[in-house]
Amino acid sequence: MQVNLKWEVLKRWETLLAAVLFIVVVFNITQSPIFLRADNLTNLFSLHIEKIIIVLAMALIIINGEIDLSVASVMGLSACLIANLYEQGISIEIAMLCALGAGILCGIVSGFFVAYVGLPSLAVTLAGLIGYRGLAKMLIEDRSIGNFPEWFNRLGQQPLVGSLPLSLIIFFVLFIVVAVALHYAAFGRYVFVIGNNRESARYSGVRVRQVKMTLFIISGLVASLAGILIAARLGAVRASTAEGFELDIITIVLLGGVSVFGGKGTLVGVALSILVVLCLRNGMNLLSITGNTQSTVIGILLILSVLIPNLAQDFQSIWKRRRLNLRE
Repeated sequence: MQVNLKWEVLKRWETLLAAVLFIVVVFNITQSPIFLRADNLTNLFSLHIEKIIIVLAMALIIINGEIDLSVASVMGLSACLIANLYEQGISIEIAMLCALGAGILCGIVSGFFVAYVGLPSLAVTLAGLIGYRGLAKMLIEDRSIGNFPEWFNRLGQQPLVGSLPLSLIIFFVLFIVVAVALHYAAFGRYVFVIGNNRESARYSGVRVRQVKMTLFIISGLVASLAGILIAARLGAVRASTAEGFELDIITIVLLGGVSVFGGKGTLVGVALSILVVLCLRNGMNLLSITGNTQSTVIGILLILSVLIPNLAQDFQSIWKRRRLNLRE
């Protein structure tokens, strides 16, 4: 029986993630008696909800063969913009609309330079990461701005339906929308086709530029929405808000089986990856492991999520050569 190692690894990636998740959960249970408490499970999501909302948009971007390193900076910029405008006497509702508009504008800028100018998304969004964070610091400098309206803070801090906060409801809705769009709609097929081979997609009549522009606008919009949610949850904003979130976001997407080269990935894998990373983070917090050590663990996960599929491809090539040699 012929064995296609790469195909088998990719096919069973979700199974591997489910096994890893089981091990992490069992370890957390044995190490901390409060892991399964309802309040801890709520914190498991609520403390990282803005990240996993952006993960959904990042999955689309990477499957399309691009990357957006600016998402956390757009998130921080949107939060700082709300704080700055509200401090100047502008209503919080108008400030929220301005923040969403700023996110869309950031997405348009990135999409234009990537899709129409042809610059690498890595370079464009790296510039955005630096530039948007600089704008955030210009808006509020080294201060912390809060004192938002009570109803605004409640959006991020109190349950809206049952025990579910607004941010978690938004995540579930977005997950369903993205899952349908990616796996059951024509737009999702275009995303995969372009990620596999941009030129072939163009010759097949796919509007490559428009699809890429749309994805970056979605990324900017979702990042700004996450910025609003984190401002509401924290109740105060600093220029460093969401700094460094890119690492977790990209790690979750790649660990979920989305190929860093584009063209491959499922939201089932991404969902399992979200649970793995959040449970790891939560478990390390319960064990009082420092933030630097946590970042090291997440960095190792990022390396493994890229390394393992590449090793599988190498083993597949070696296996094929050995079979050919045996036949000769």
